[in-house]
Amino acid sequence: MKSRRVFSAAIALAMTGSMGLMTLVNPGTAMAASGIVTIPEPATSTLDPAQWGPQQLLDAGALFEGLVGYNKQGRIEKKVASGWKASDGDMVWTFYLRHNARWSNGQPVTAQDFYYAWMRLASPQDSTGALWSGAMGQVANAWAYHGGAVPASEVGLKVINNYTLQMHLVAPLDILPFLTTSSSMPLYPPSVTAHPTTWYLPQNFVGNGPYVVSSFTINGEIKMTRNKDYVGAPGEYNVGNVNQIDVIPTPTVPVEDYLGHSLSTALITSAADYVYAKGHMKSQLHKTPVGDINYLEWDKSVDPSPLNNKLVREAIAMAINRQPIAAEAESGLVSATSIPAIPDWPPAKYEHNPYSFNVSAARRLLAKAGYPNGKGMPTLYLYTDTSTGTGSNPQYVPMAEAVAAELKQNLGLKFTIQVENPTIWGELSTDGMLKGILPGYDIASGGENWAGADPGSYPLSINQWVTEWASGAIGPQSYRDHAENWFFYTYDPQEVKAWGNPSNAQEGVQFSQWQPIISAAKKAIPVIMAFWKKQPADFFDNNSGLGPGSLTLDQTLNNYVASYKTAKTPAEKHADWVSFWKWVGTYVSSPGDASLGLVDQAYVMTHEPQLQYDIWSWTGVLWSSTGQQALKLAAKISNTLMASGYIVPLNYEDDNYLVQPGLQNVDPNPDIGAFGNFYNLQYLNLK
Repeated sequence: MKSRRVFSAAIALAMTGSMGLMTLVNPGTAMAASGIVTIPEPATSTLDPAQWGPQQLLDAGALFEGLVGYNKQGRIEKKVASGWKASDGDMVWTFYLRHNARWSNGQPVTAQDFYYAWMRLASPQDSTGALWSGAMGQVANAWAYHGGAVPASEVGLKVINNYTLQMHLVAPLDILPFLTTSSSMPLYPPSVTAHPTTWYLPQNFVGNGPYVVSSFTINGEIKMTRNKDYVGAPGEYNVGNVNQIDVIPTPTVPVEDYLGHSLSTALITSAADYVYAKGHMKSQLHKTPVGDINYLEWDKSVDPSPLNNKLVREAIAMAINRQPIAAEAESGLVSATSIPAIPDWPPAKYEHNPYSFNVSAARRLLAKAGYPNGKGMPTLYLYTDTSTGTGSNPQYVPMAEAVAAELKQNLGLKFTIQVENPTIWGELSTDGMLKGILPGYDIASGGENWAGADPGSYPLSINQWVTEWASGAIGPQSYRDHAENWFFYTYDPQEVKAWGNPSNAQEGVQFSQWQPIISAAKKAIPVIMAFWKKQPADFFDNNSGLGPGSLTLDQTLNNYVASYKTAKTPAEKHADWVSFWKWVGTYVSSPGDASLGLVDQAYVMTHEPQLQYDIWSWTGVLWSSTGQQALKLAAKISNTLMASGYIVPLNYEDDNYLVQPGLQNVDPNPDIGAFGNFYNLQYLNLK
């Protein structure tokens, strides 16, 4: 009844008349007449492209234009760049800028403007800049400069002339996707220098995109109007015909606001709104895949579990019918998938799930494992995110309920659904072991980052929980029992017993107290070096942290020992000992996130299961892969995890959204992890 009442009220708001006659106003006609479009976006406190925040939805393409950008079809095209050349095996990229690109004050856009913005992002004085989020994070020595280790002159970013910029990368890479992100945009140096904290306010703003800021309220409304000095790339479709874009903080009732015509477009986040829209506004309803995959993930419980048996995991993978879960339990808000990929995701053509839905075969596998019709199987747990509140996803609880119901009906298995807050659920999904987690699965979510801006995002995050973030999470029971010490205690209790407790201020004051750790380090170092020497040379250089120019492990050990001899007070000696302890031993840096020292690194290298080593090594190679090699390797990771039964893909997220008649080129942001909502606003068009 609520939806019907709201719809009636919305119609009433759109009706005007006199002498008792009422006329329905077409909202598309009203928008076209005014040339104004209203878009909901997350609250924005700054427009600085160097910061990681929702302003990136406005910065890249609308307020600023980079060397390249996405077109309406999501493909990369030239923007400020007129062309480029990759050389030295994709290690060096040279970009040529077109000469007619202009700032909103009429000044030319030059290579120095990109250099200024990117070096500002990497500056040691800017500790809040998102260096990792764009092209600059891939430039040679950028991170070292950011940390104050090298001068600016050693950074691999060079201005050849006013219209030529050259980048030297840390590894072979297709840099173009990174150049589309907001942190890769240029800035107008005189404005930022003159107004370092307020340069993005309307009175100071100078941009090179199709729009400029005409009004800005922190965490409030933003107005963008056409940039009269904008010059787009020749032969490209650069901008729509919208005169003004009003951006308002994401409303709590977007569909109701849309019905009241205070929004030109709105994302649908609830099943009730989606069902209503399908029934009443089908012509205004749109759907597009989002790069988030929902899947069952083995929950990394350290307790002995029937799920240790691969046959049990295989049976569960074969007993889930995805289509009714998506269509009925989720009301069509998501789309069923048997692989961890969305349609047209680059590696998807190489991905294959070996377990199709087959209840009879699943029952035979379960019986072979010793649990015919589920008999003798203890109750398992199914962990999920809350369905309400900040940061939660309302789809997960009904998804868990549907999965549990199918597995009970098809295999006779019983599940207890355990709802956790978003923080705990996130740690459970992506980190290592957590205290109190019982055998079962969790409803996990893996997302891509900036539409595949880097090859490492191709497996959609499904590989992260089995690699360095969660060493020890899979494998024989004895291996996981040992790994429990890494995650459940501040310091590994076995190492505390052998070496002393870092929390004790009396430890490490006498040099004799250093000897057990020195001895442990000397035993671990040869194991670690032997492991790395078996890896390819490039992989060693790029992943071990021990490549050319780095200190050897023996040199680092000697430096720690020397620190004791130069320390003057017991407190200084203890502090140096604690640092040394953390280098050699293991401690928890945050819940579910263990920082492995030398001793446990050596343990992993000699005890980890083959699958964990394979995923880890393939992931490391993937980051420096390109082209079809990257796609096939990413698919290999996904296929291996599916074949092991450690992950079971369920569905992919869809953006379901409403668009007022007459508005074209509305583009939902494909990366839900980067604030969702809409981007590519420069292409909005009114007919």
